[in-house]
Amino acid sequence: MATTGEGQAADPWSAVEEAAELIGEERFREALEELRSILRSDPSNPYAYHFLGVAFFETGELEAARDAYAACLKLAPAYLGARISLSHVMRMLGDAAGAVREGMRALSQVPGDGDALYAVALAHLALGENAIARRYLQAFIETEPEFEIAVQARAVLGRLNGPSRPNGDGEA
Repeated sequence: MATTGEGQAADPWSAVEEAAELIGEERFREALEELRSILRSDPSNPYAYHFLGVAFFETGELEAARDAYAACLKLAPAYLGARISLSHVMRMLGDAAGAVREGMRALSQVPGDGDALYAVALAHLALGENAIARRYLQAFIETEPEFEIAVQARAVLGRLNGPSRPNGDGEA
């Protein structure tokens, strides 16, 4: 890894490429080791914290994932992927209000972002705010997401809308 005179990586993205590949290969424990090594030499690399969050998430260490995403955002507040991931992890840890807050911050950064809309929808759903969740899910589907996630979102909408009326419009 190329470093500057202060011991930091000359290119923070280059520093994490190997770890990102390990994650892509589902070698999460190895990625965690690599990312910890990167952060020892460059504790200001936001990409390292982001991928650390991904690796922790994939190994089921949700609290550690939350903390890694939060550390990333302290260094790079506009890192949209980390903010959306933080929203999902917070929801999964039972902090749905915090998840809404982070999701709304993501939407303020990039209005209409599909991933942020989905995160906010799921967070509102976790709070029992079904009408609000429905609006965000519908907005998410309008972004034309990948097929698999669109099917999941439509299934959630179907449950929220209840059984279809005789005219088939599905509105409850």
